Amino acid sequence: MVSITQAKLRVAVLTGGGDCPGLNAAIRGVAKTLMLTVQAEIIGIEDGFLGFIERRSRTLSYQDCSGILSLGGTLIGTHNRANPFDYHGEDYSSRVKAYYDELGLDALVIIGGDGTLSIGYELTKLGMNIVGVPKTIDNDLMCTERTFGFDTAVSIVTEAIDRLRTTGQSHKRIMIVETMGRNAGWIALHAGIAGGADTILIPEHPYHIDQVAQACRTRMGSHQFSIVVIAEGAKPADGNVCVREILDNSPEPQRLGGIGEQLKQQLSVHLDAEIRATTLGHIQRGGSPTSFDRIFATNLGSYAATLVASGQFNRAVVQKGNQLSHVALACVANKTRFIPDDDPTLGTAIAMGICFGTEHLAYHKSVARNAPE
Repeated sequence: MVSITQAKLRVAVLTGGGDCPGLNAAIRGVAKTLMLTVQAEIIGIEDGFLGFIERRSRTLSYQDCSGILSLGGTLIGTHNRANPFDYHGEDYSSRVKAYYDELGLDALVIIGGDGTLSIGYELTKLGMNIVGVPKTIDNDLMCTERTFGFDTAVSIVTEAIDRLRTTGQSHKRIMIVETMGRNAGWIALHAGIAGGADTILIPEHPYHIDQVAQACRTRMGSHQFSIVVIAEGAKPADGNVCVREILDNSPEPQRLGGIGEQLKQQLSVHLDAEIRATTLGHIQRGGSPTSFDRIFATNLGSYAATLVASGQFNRAVVQKGNQLSHVALACVANKTRFIPDDDPTLGTAIAMGICFGTEHLAYHKSVARNAPE
């Protein structure tokens, strides 16, 4: 633990990666807690790590951080292509450290997903005091049970499924809903269950088109419509992920998308039915956060502030057993939390007969799952 003795801290806050409902709530939690507990001066780094590279920041007042709890987006902007270790082919990390020193910062709070926190971990090696706050709608960060933004995204996708259901029922169609979820299928799984999907396809388990077709055929026979939810990173067992475009100057060059339309074409060979595909895209990211995400993001931000105030740096705030805690940034960096086979929500979906397009995740009546004694 680092001991801080100066009367007034100078703490910067940064939001990196994609926008996410709850970012402003987290900024507010960090800033107001530090302002009120240790009279800290809060510096907002503009547009993520790009603000460090281009030397852009501004002081945030208490008033700046008021009235932003319900707002989507981020007060200080973000950027998902400004990796200071590889920005347009050059290493700007020393420039980041120089600007950190010039600002006279005692600490930096970074609010972001796996890419942002991984960059933060590398910057700690240069001597920067960093505390990470986990955010991502994908809910795929290691060491934490949940990230803020996930609840809002699931709510948005669930509402979309509810709306598409009425069209499917009315026209006797198979409705395919493509969600975000590049590497992990948390959104598809949770929204699929909440929306009553018959089939959920996730990146963790490549699907067999014949099993998906059979599930749709069975559902069409009994209810005349079917709902299929598929994560953008899902892929057929004999194929690859669906790449929409490649951006060479991005930390993640491959931009996924289009698997819903691809699945539609695959199913049309097997089924004599009307099939429609809808891609929700960035609709899942935007808008006002749910009440859960407002509270959760505020809690995470405030907890991060207490770590800064007590001199506990190079840590990431996490939730374990419904309690907030912290782990070393190294434990979170460069890792992805996939849906494990023993996940209780996944188990529920299997037990209810939801199709995942693979025999590995199929319910067998002869096998009792978690039967009580």
